Amino acid sequence: MHNRSTNTDNKKPKIVSIEPRLFFAATIIGALTGLGCFLYSYASARLPVSTSSLIASTQLAFCAVFAFFLVKQKFTAYSVNSVVLLIVAAGILAMRGSGDRPAGESTKQYSMGFLMMSISSALNGSILPLTELVYKKAKHAITYSLILEIQLVACLFATLFSLIGMIVNHDFKEISREAQQFGLGETSYYVVLVASAIISQVYYLGAVGVIFSASSLLSGIMISILLPVTEVLAVIFYKENFQAEKGVSLLLSLWGFVSYFYGEFKQAKKMKRVTITETELPQYHCDDPNQ
Repeated sequence: MHNRSTNTDNKKPKIVSIEPRLFFAATIIGALTGLGCFLYSYASARLPVSTSSLIASTQLAFCAVFAFFLVKQKFTAYSVNSVVLLIVAAGILAMRGSGDRPAGESTKQYSMGFLMMSISSALNGSILPLTELVYKKAKHAITYSLILEIQLVACLFATLFSLIGMIVNHDFKEISREAQQFGLGETSYYVVLVASAIISQVYYLGAVGVIFSASSLLSGIMISILLPVTEVLAVIFYKENFQAEKGVSLLLSLWGFVSYFYGEFKQAKKMKRVTITETELPQYHCDDPNQ
């Protein structure tokens, strides 16, 4: 894999090979992504939806903490307000469902599911700041083509991690059985699988793109706001009931989202005002040092 770097001297662009430590970092991120997905899938089968959603909603909090320590993310009152509101909004949706332990499940299984979902949230929350840290530590200038290379390596190793687990657990044998039992038919089942894979890649590409253009915290915020949006889309397309909890959650999410961008707008406006003031300061030139 190669990355073309720009050259301001109008010379022929130099092809730069991806540095080994960058490749290694991408493999680590990919392995962590695969592990996080595995833990999430295992825990989801052991926990009720309400409990798993509530724990998963803490991903944004982990993202904020890791962003603070790993990439020295600067927080303002607006960004903190945004994080808190989005976590509360997700928590309101999670508490809407029943929180009882599934029938026939032992306390040990339930506890393992709870632990794995917590670890999954921590891992998923760390991946975005780790990606931003990789960008900051790269020796070469970060371009979007280089980001695509990093994402390709990370997704490759995340896929390998998942494939190994599926082979060991003989999960490929279950695909044909699930396709036969799918309510919309086998063809629709495979179409859904392929479409889900493509959409997931677009999703991850957008997430790393936001990190490249802004920060890992903003990427985490945009991911978190998807939960209440998904609930609203379910009301529109699947005719689900729009309970009061969904309305409150959506309102809090939008409030948090606007709060973040309002804070960024004020910060940018302040920086622009400072820059203009500095450029407009009168420049005094004096040849006599005594004057």
